[in-house]
Amino acid sequence: MIDVSRRTFMAGIAALTAAFAVKTARAAGVVPSFGPLKQVTAGELSIGYAEAGLAQGPAVILLHGWPYDIQSYAEVAPLLADAGYRVIVPYLRGYGTTRLISPETPRNGQQSVLGVDVIALMDALKIEKAVLGGYDWGARTADIVAALWPERVKALVSVSGYLIGSRAVNAKPLSPQGELAWWYQFYFATERGRAGYEANRKEFNKLIWRTASPKWTFDDATYERSAQSFDNPDHVAIVIHNYRWRLGVAEGEARFDPLEAKLEAGPLIAVPTITMEGDSNGAPHPAPAAYQGKFSGRYEHRLIEGGIGHNMPQEAPVAFAQAIKDVDRF
Repeated sequence: MIDVSRRTFMAGIAALTAAFAVKTARAAGVVPSFGPLKQVTAGELSIGYAEAGLAQGPAVILLHGWPYDIQSYAEVAPLLADAGYRVIVPYLRGYGTTRLISPETPRNGQQSVLGVDVIALMDALKIEKAVLGGYDWGARTADIVAALWPERVKALVSVSGYLIGSRAVNAKPLSPQGELAWWYQFYFATERGRAGYEANRKEFNKLIWRTASPKWTFDDATYERSAQSFDNPDHVAIVIHNYRWRLGVAEGEARFDPLEAKLEAGPLIAVPTITMEGDSNGAPHPAPAAYQGKFSGRYEHRLIEGGIGHNMPQEAPVAFAQAIKDVDRF
């Protein structure tokens, strides 16, 4: 018989120890970083990724959002590696060292293709099943994989909950305040927006960082470590296509229509799930009450306080890592 109270106590001690270690490292000016990155051919991509932990450990795949990159998990990965996990942190298509192999492949950012990319990565690395975690684009992608390929997902941590999109819903106007929050999406729908993002992507994305996490006091060096990933030659095309596709002003590829039809129906997610939200998330996000019914398996929601914004793993790495470990035990 498992002594639940003892296990809970030990987990609490481990979390406090991890929090102290992260705080001490930050106070000392230690810059979190990954070791040498790896590269693997996966489907139509050559995917760049960081890996930490034992190759034989249970797999965790951590997915970043826009406009961020793998550095969001630089403090999360060692916490999970120390707990015995094999941690995989890939660059999404259009970021960092990930490349589309053929110049003939459309620079597609529609939601289903990102899920297909994750399955291709898992196949390439011979990972049968993994715990998935993500925020922003990464949370949506993790949700998609959990919904469409539940047999490949042991458990899920999703910041801002259920983010699988519906183009029919997106076609309906929001309140004026709601539309204002999505200003960049409408900007990207114009040729001026595409040209502006091409010319000013680093300044643009720093603005998004500040508005999405208004209480996060990141420095220029922290931002620049991630901003390098936006120099990917396909970054602008994929980002612009993603937001135009959402609004229905750009089409996806017909080969993904069957997957998109399933996603348009708003499928339930049955795998064990923890959803999270920061108390100072400045980006558009749904209220937990709006999506809790979309998770039909064991489920828990956590509000992380202390001025935590949109980039949950980088702003609150201990809380995010703890959620991964906890959901794995559900």
